[in-house]
Amino acid sequence: MVKLVILTAERCQIVNIITHFGCLTFCLENFEVLSLTDMIYVSRQEHFNAAHKLYNPNWSEEKNNEVFGPCANKNFHGHNFNLIVTVCGEPDPETGFVVDLKKLSDLMKDEVTEVLDHKNLNVDVPFMQGKMASTENLAIEIWKLLENRLSDITSFGKLYSVKLYETPRNFVEYFGPETAGP
Repeated sequence: MVKLVILTAERCQIVNIITHFGCLTFCLENFEVLSLTDMIYVSRQEHFNAAHKLYNPNWSEEKNNEVFGPCANKNFHGHNFNLIVTVCGEPDPETGFVVDLKKLSDLMKDEVTEVLDHKNLNVDVPFMQGKMASTENLAIEIWKLLENRLSDITSFGKLYSVKLYETPRNFVEYFGPETAGP
């Protein structure tokens, strides 16, 4: 049996990497965890509506239609997006919070939903200019917006994931650049 010590300061990132690669079960079965603190995962959901078009300008219209189907519609199409942001950390001993959910909600609204709601991602959103307006790329950009401001509202939590539902059955989840796969 291999013994694994997870340091408190590193725990959020290490668990993040382990779960991202689908190894959590393997790791729990093969490692004796010697040190864990009370890591909590806190999530907040917000909603916005936005239009976009998936279209590669370097391709012919035929190839775009072949690859992207109706998502390449020249008149764009819309989605009712649901955004779930998860912050992880240890609770503040004075408040019991990893992050104040009202402050997280306000941050998500200020940085994301007010910027994206009822907008065309290809045309109206500066941080999406020059990028394919896929849900994957949008989740990465949302991560960047929130990560830069999260320390303004919590000193006990770190951004763990951004989950973005394009439809009730289609969603992406991004765990940050440190967890990029092979």
